[in-house]
Amino acid sequence: MKSSQPYRTGQRLPLEGGGELRLSVNPRARRISIRIDGRRGEAVAVAPSERHLADAVAFARSKSDWIAQRLTARPAGAALAPGAVIPFEGGSIRLEAAPGNGAARLVEGPDGRRIVSGGEGEAFARRVTNLLKRRARDRLAERTEVHRTALGQGPVSITINDAGTRWGSCTPRTRSIRYSWRVILAPPPVLDYLAAHEVAHLVHADHSPAYWSVVNRLIGDPRPHRAWLRTHGAALHAVGR
Repeated sequence: MKSSQPYRTGQRLPLEGGGELRLSVNPRARRISIRIDGRRGEAVAVAPSERHLADAVAFARSKSDWIAQRLTARPAGAALAPGAVIPFEGGSIRLEAAPGNGAARLVEGPDGRRIVSGGEGEAFARRVTNLLKRRARDRLAERTEVHRTALGQGPVSITINDAGTRWGSCTPRTRSIRYSWRVILAPPPVLDYLAAHEVAHLVHADHSPAYWSVVNRLIGDPRPHRAWLRTHGAALHAVGR
């Protein structure tokens, strides 16, 4: 009788080339796939059901060299500390310390913009993160409103989070949209694309040609923005790690 290893979603396995493999089940997945979670520094094998996890493990092990290369090449973390320069709205911005425990604020000056914050260590980083989240919410709420009005859609609720790999998600049934605050680190057209991407799901819940036609109607060709996120997304997820 042929035996098989009982795998389960969420399980982690060591890889021969180094690093870990996390198993994940996504019922919407059409095929087995491997992705790199730069935030956690691990590979993720995705299967449409638990009975396909063994095939996903075998596929991942056949790609162990590629996985090891991708994990090694992922960007190093960038601490949110005084003196650090981080990406911000398509450019870069310097973080500066201020006396006391005041909240972080965006300062415009002759030398450009900078983020100035009170606090030390983790408190400083937390204040800077809170400012970035507020900025992300303001910009995303604005662009969401523009796109949902253009489509004749009613109000939606917006949540700002820090998802591991997803930039956003939409639940049409509850009319709720979730965004990663880290998109405020990207150029404004990329942020606008993300808002259009999620709002378009209010019309089509899938990624069919009809769905992409709606996105195209809102912002034009989305492919450059998708490519930007694929190329630079891992670096944005490394900020503050």
